[in-house]
Amino acid sequence: MGEAVEGVGGVFFRADDPDALRAWYADHLGIDMEDYGTTFTSKDGDQTVWAPFPADTTYFGTGGQQLMVNFRVHNLDAMLAQLRAAGVEVDDRVEEMEYGRFGWASDLEGNRFELWEPS
Repeated sequence: MGEAVEGVGGVFFRADDPDALRAWYADHLGIDMEDYGTTFTSKDGDQTVWAPFPADTTYFGTGGQQLMVNFRVHNLDAMLAQLRAAGVEVDDRVEEMEYGRFGWASDLEGNRFELWEPS
C-alpha cells in the first residue's frame, strides 16, 4: 500500500445553532474559535484516537448522537469542577485506565463529549 492516513484531520457535526455552540465551547472549554471553528496544532507526543463503536453503544450517552469528541486536558478534576461551577451537565463518573483518566459532560445542545487526562 502507498499512501496512508496519518491521523484525524477534523471533527465535523451538525448543530442547531453553530454560532451559539462555538461560543459555548469557547466559554466553557477555553477553545479559541474562528468563524468556522478551530484548528488544534499538535505538540510532540500528542495522540488522537479514531475508534468505531457498535451501533447500540451507550458510551456516547443515550439518544441518537452519532459521534463523540474526546478532548485532551491537563487537569481533569479542575476542568470538571470548572464545568460544574458554570452549570454544565457533567457525568459524576470518572474512569481511570492505563492510558489516563476520563470524564464526560454535555454541551448546550446535549452532545456528550469526553475529557481525557493522559497518563
